[in-house]
Amino acid sequence: ARRVRKGQKREMFRQYHGKTGCSTSGRTTAFSESTAITTVVFKKETARRVRKKTSFINTTTRRIQAQSVDNIREKAKKDSREGVPKHENNFNAKYVPFASSDKSETYSLDEVIYRSKNGGLLDVEHDMEALGKYPPEYWKTLFDERVGKTSWPYGSGVWSKKEWVLPGIDDDDIVSMFEGNSNLFWAERYGRECLGMNDLWVKQCGNSHTGSFKDLGMTALVSQVNRMRKQGKPLAAVGCASTGDTSAALSAYAAAAGIPSIVFLPKNKISLAQLVQPIANGALVLSIDTDFDGCMRLIREVTAELPIYLANSLNSLRLEGQKTAAIEILQQFDWEVPDYVIIPGGNLGNVYAFFKGFKMCKDLGLVDKLPRMVVAQAQNANPLYRAFKNGWENFAPVKAEPTFASAIQIGDPVSINRAIYALTECDGLVEEASEEEMMDEAARADLTGMFNCPHTGVALAALRKLRENQTIGPSDRVVVVSTAHGLKFTGTKIQYHAKEIE
Repeated sequence: ARRVRKGQKREMFRQYHGKTGCSTSGRTTAFSESTAITTVVFKKETARRVRKKTSFINTTTRRIQAQSVDNIREKAKKDSREGVPKHENNFNAKYVPFASSDKSETYSLDEVIYRSKNGGLLDVEHDMEALGKYPPEYWKTLFDERVGKTSWPYGSGVWSKKEWVLPGIDDDDIVSMFEGNSNLFWAERYGRECLGMNDLWVKQCGNSHTGSFKDLGMTALVSQVNRMRKQGKPLAAVGCASTGDTSAALSAYAAAAGIPSIVFLPKNKISLAQLVQPIANGALVLSIDTDFDGCMRLIREVTAELPIYLANSLNSLRLEGQKTAAIEILQQFDWEVPDYVIIPGGNLGNVYAFFKGFKMCKDLGLVDKLPRMVVAQAQNANPLYRAFKNGWENFAPVKAEPTFASAIQIGDPVSINRAIYALTECDGLVEEASEEEMMDEAARADLTGMFNCPHTGVALAALRKLRENQTIGPSDRVVVVSTAHGLKFTGTKIQYHAKEIE
């Protein structure tokens, strides 16, 4: 094509200077015709080259993308990342009955089981002796090296602690969206002007893929389900009961793994944003005319009779992922322990998960003490608060009344025994907040730059009470765990600011 264009240009030159014997008008006509021909040829050739180049780029891009994925996973398979233990297979974990002295009852994590022989909860127990062979500085360095990286799967805030989560799972089986690594926000102005504090922090667990801390647990659970399905276990789907956030996380991670999901939601008790998430991810969404506790009873019956894997926090696998938020807090403070950690409490699995994360760090020598944990409950759904006020002498479920903090509107929490154990071990506290207190406190904090969900409002209202009675001092380092993103609850905020709430 280049030669053709050069020949045409030479011919144009000869015609223009009269070397063809044509008249002046003939030269002009020949020049115009030759120019037109050249332009058409050039355009056609350019279009052809563009198509060819585009096809090459698209093919190369697809090849590189596929190669990148293969290379990332192949690299993980070969365990070639610097700093990964050479004998990672020496680490292991298993199911044991929760808080039981009987060490003979154990189960593999590859078994489909949710309760012990006597009907109690299970716990995931790690081989602490094997983990303890590595000094504290080794673990600190390893975890710090992995933060913010893209190496599969260690860029995730959960899987950067893989040896402490599910050490036996193959990297190829992990289903991750690089969750975790959420912001630890210094609430400087709110702490100073509203509470008279100088060291108040908010752990933004809602800054996650589906907008809540549930992603941390769901990556662990769905990864294990993915592994068991590859092993041939008859698991047709995963299912859960939810107050909104669990269903969003489960449906997203199940969709990423290509696993069908089913969710039971209490009718008219979750936000529209929470409802649309599982629908968008292709889950089978069932709206049940009951509360969360009723949905929980139903999903337990369904998973007991059908090959559907239970994904609620009754399943202790989720807690293994959620505990990494506690480890992450210590890591973000350069392995210094805060004085208090305040957590909104509903089904209470997160309370025990945070305790496990802090306890593992203490037992393995990364820190020398535990923070004092505080559980904040909505006054309309406060069974743990009532038990705390009774000195833990007895626990009685309650009928949860409607609350703006809908995700913790639970009157019969599954993890009640886990939560009580965690709080007694760290000299913990329980506080409650009314509807007015939680909404007002969330609004005060919003005026300093935050955008809080109602559940974070419960935790902030609890903090205010503990400051007013001087349980928490002005210089105490306090972390409030924000469990969900405020954008999931815009309807509630609109009602509040429009003064439509009585």
